[in-house]
Amino acid sequence: MPYLSLDVGELDANCYLFYDDAGRDCLVIDPGAEAERIMELIEERALLPRAVVLTHGHPDHTGAAATLMARYRIPLWLHAADEEAMRSEAGRGLAAMFGVGPLPAAGRLLRDGDILACGALELKVIHSPGHSPGSVLFHGQGLLFTGDTLFRGDVGRSDLPGGDGEELRRSLARIRKLPPHTVVLPGHGPASVLELELKDNPCL
Repeated sequence: MPYLSLDVGELDANCYLFYDDAGRDCLVIDPGAEAERIMELIEERALLPRAVVLTHGHPDHTGAAATLMARYRIPLWLHAADEEAMRSEAGRGLAAMFGVGPLPAAGRLLRDGDILACGALELKVIHSPGHSPGSVLFHGQGLLFTGDTLFRGDVGRSDLPGGDGEELRRSLARIRKLPPHTVVLPGHGPASVLELELKDNPCL
């Protein structure tokens, strides 16, 4: 599989390195904390980061982003709704609780249906509001990076600022239509396979 993962920070958020093995291009997905550990893995595997990409803007998924952006001189990509939300008063307050300062402005605002290129590989952006207004999924190469929209056996909460339970249900309905053998890579906890989630996850 064209990815590496490590859990970081107090909430054990999953950071993923999605990479093209041939050219070593790499997208850093949700670098929530522990920038040094993430950079050590990047250097160990001789990867070439091209962007920091966020499934959403909550600070447990963004805490190491600024350090990585500066180290590798790479842009930040996220959905416009979460770019706005994380700079709101509520977003800044939540980030302060995690000791996370403001991030540089996004270099690319993602939209539903966008294609993210990583060397010869691609991921499609699926807007999945509910956990946050700008939550997105990244789907491609048999993988689905779900952020805090879908976990093994559970789904993300919708009671934080900007969350919406009805929108989350609509987002989950879109996930149900994806190929059943898709590997689910959540923002917290272990990986799964969509067909198992469809069978065993009561929220689906």
